[in-house]
Amino acid sequence: MRWTTGQIAVAALLAAFLLLFLVVPVGQVILVAFSDGAGGVTLVHFQDFFRTSLFRESFYNSFYVAGMSVLFASALALPLAYFTVRFHFRGAILIQTLGVIPLIMPPFVGAVAMQLLFGRNGSLNLLLDQYFGFTIPIMQGLNGVIFVETIHYFPFILLNLSAALANIDRAMEEAAQNMGASGWQLFRRIVFPLALPGYVAGAALVFIKVFDDLGTPLVLNVTNMLAPQAYLRITSIGLTDPIGYVISVIMVAFSLAALWASALALKGKEYATVQRGGGGLAKRRLKPWEQAAAMALIILILIVVLSPHIGVFLLSIGTIWSFSVLPDAYTLKHYIAVFEESTGFIGNTLLYAGLAAAIDVVIGTAIAYLILRTRLVGRQTLDYVATAALAIPGVVLGIGYLRTFYGVELPNGQPLATFWVILVIAYAIRRLPYALRSCVAALHQVHIAMEEAAENLGAGKATTVRRIVVPLMAGGMLAGFVTSFVTAAVELSATLLLVAKNADAPIAYGIYVYMQTAAGRGPGAALGVIAVVLVGAGTYLSHRLIERERYQSSLEANR
Repeated sequence: MRWTTGQIAVAALLAAFLLLFLVVPVGQVILVAFSDGAGGVTLVHFQDFFRTSLFRESFYNSFYVAGMSVLFASALALPLAYFTVRFHFRGAILIQTLGVIPLIMPPFVGAVAMQLLFGRNGSLNLLLDQYFGFTIPIMQGLNGVIFVETIHYFPFILLNLSAALANIDRAMEEAAQNMGASGWQLFRRIVFPLALPGYVAGAALVFIKVFDDLGTPLVLNVTNMLAPQAYLRITSIGLTDPIGYVISVIMVAFSLAALWASALALKGKEYATVQRGGGGLAKRRLKPWEQAAAMALIILILIVVLSPHIGVFLLSIGTIWSFSVLPDAYTLKHYIAVFEESTGFIGNTLLYAGLAAAIDVVIGTAIAYLILRTRLVGRQTLDYVATAALAIPGVVLGIGYLRTFYGVELPNGQPLATFWVILVIAYAIRRLPYALRSCVAALHQVHIAMEEAAENLGAGKATTVRRIVVPLMAGGMLAGFVTSFVTAAVELSATLLLVAKNADAPIAYGIYVYMQTAAGRGPGAALGVIAVVLVGAGTYLSHRLIERERYQSSLEANR
């Protein structure tokens, strides 16, 4: 296929954008971490990091919290996935849906509410102390971070594992049963190994998300972890402090290592079955007592994982909630206060997330077209670089932007790094992989014959793309837009570093600021409920669009 001037120009613009707003900022972080300040390369900053007990403790704590969160997330996800896929359950779809709901609430939003429910003087421990004379340190120190992160991120394992279990060829299971395998042995040696790719994919995502999270430890006042330490070093000591950059490099390295380890765990093993899907595991019926026990376990898990939403809602309508099982009384004044005082947060969020999502869709569509419709040299590199943003923590990108753009001043004297447009670009870069995958999937479903027919009728390449390709991709593009929008709307890590004044702040920043004081927790929770409703509505819309695209694709395939 011949390259056109337009294709080369588009590829050059995309490369320039990714270079300027992803490669250079992250490169600056890496450069400072290894620089001796005189143009040479040194490892002394890393030596200083590992010689300092606080940083060694933070390194261990981040690894420990991420690992334990994966472990406990697995304990929550495995029963929900296995029971709903393996056995006949009334309301299995409802159970799966409720299990995914925690994803629509950022963990830092529910962290304070979790303290009120499970903290030292929270609802649960007050009841335990009153009736049984003991308490459980669920929310103390690192335990609280692990608990909150586990509840929020376990749906990654649930979704991937459920899909993998549903795709197992039941003939493999029947063959094992014919050879005498049953019960736990059947699950351990046949079922779970065949579903391992789905589990590993979900576990890797949980590890990366927890390891990189900044908001939850800060809200819970746990600072002896890597992300909070990187943030505190840069904001308290300044951009010249090399340790903040060292921590950032370590965080990026571990994110990439988690992805590499997940691929290595599956390398050289065969998980494919003869049939596509294979009909899934054979559905079984439980005995009445077994079903009652399984349902009791599922209900207990769902109560725990939905507790942040319940807690945030109660906090948003409660007057005083301290040293009591429930709020003393209920009111709507927090919502009134939010709409009177904080509409700027909501408006900024809609503006920033909307612009970021639009940028993602435009870039994602352009990269998808270059990948699938041209043979332009370097097109795959664009895909790899854009997707690599998934492994860059928000705090690292924020530090990179401060380092790269703080010295660039606007005509009014404001540093470019603190201009709200940079915040939009940060959101766009962080969410670009999501929109890109949606756009690539959408273009895969547009047969090239449609474009060839338009060109044979005299349409130029640009006209064909505008009149044929984009309309046919519209569903996938819209799904990518919504996905980018809802995830950008609650981004906190980069926000905390790049917001210079309250007038430019989005919802995530507003929630964080409100939650720093006892008096602000009610309005902060009300703002959190608004954020959850916003994200939930967007997630539902995205799901509906994706399902519609699948339905239309199936109709096309059957014609």
